[in-house]
This record gives sequence, structure tokens and C-alpha cells, in this order.
Amino acid sequence: MPTDLSNFLTWSWKVLVVQGIVAVVLGIVALVWPSITLIALVFLWGIWALVDGIAMGAAAFRPGPTGGRILFGVMAVLGILAAFFAFVRPGVTAVALTWILGIWLIVRGIFELVGAFSSTLQAPRWLLVLGGLLDLVLGILFVANPGTGVVAIIWVVGVMAIVWGIVFVVLGLTVRKGAAEIEAAATTA
Repeated sequence: MPTDLSNFLTWSWKVLVVQGIVAVVLGIVALVWPSITLIALVFLWGIWALVDGIAMGAAAFRPGPTGGRILFGVMAVLGILAAFFAFVRPGVTAVALTWILGIWLIVRGIFELVGAFSSTLQAPRWLLVLGGLLDLVLGILFVANPGTGVVAIIWVVGVMAIVWGIVFVVLGLTVRKGAAEIEAAATTA
């Protein structure tokens, strides 16, 4: 007689395996067709910016302090303009996003390096320095070569999707084994 736990595990291992397979396929697609993947990601970001802009626009018309409503209105216009730009000029948008990511990584790297020498954390300082230097180098590379940086981001996303996909498949098969053991124990009891 199956238990509720074994029914749940039987269902969940299948979901994990399917998620893993989809992630591996998406990772391979990103590596094989990085330009198409890039355009798709820019369009997805554009959709997000549009939805965010519409939500900010709705918040601008809610009752409340005038200053907050003006801020929401400005954010709405910026979000909708960013979405429009992403849909009309996805290549330029991708390069702009790479610049933003590069600048963010440079700033983050500087703060991590400063934090490595001023922090009272128990973490090894060399790890903090290594993380800061990696962020700094990646940021400089992205800012210096935004077109190549975009492709590098897609490659990293593709490789990570494949790795996580494999992890999900292995996890799903492990859960499947556990579900079979619970099922066997329940039928013998």
C-alpha cells in the first residue's frame, strides 16, 4: 500500500528529472546559438521592464504622498522606455546591460577588496581577496569588451544550466531510489 510520502516522492523525482533535462537542453542551446539566446534574454528582460513599468504606473495613480507618486511615475516612464528600447534595439540593449554589469562588478570587487582587509569576519581573507579580484577582472573585461562580454555571459549561463541540469537529474534519480525503498518498506509492513 503506497504512502503519501512515496506518492509525493514518485511525483517529485519525475519533476526534478524533467527540470534537469530542460536545463541541460537550454544550456546546450545557449552554447550552440549564443546570439539567439542573447536576443531571447534581452526580450525577456524587456518584458520584465515593461511589466515593472506598468506596475509603477499603476502605483503612481494610487492615493498617497505626491513625492512618492512622482517617483513611481518617473520609474514607470523609465521602465516602459527601457522595454521599448529592448524590443526595438536588442543588440544595443545587450551591450548596455553588459556595461551595467561590468560597472557593478568593478564596484563590487572594490568593496570586496576593501572588506577583505577591514572585516572582522572569520572567513579566510585570501578567499575575500580572490572573490574581489575575480569581480574586478570580470568587470574590467566586460566594460572593455562589451560585445565579447555579452557572449561570455551567455556561455556562463549555458554552462551553469548544463551543470545544474545534471545536478537535478542526479537528485531526481536519488529521490526515485528513496521512493522505491519507502514503497518496498510499506508493502512488506
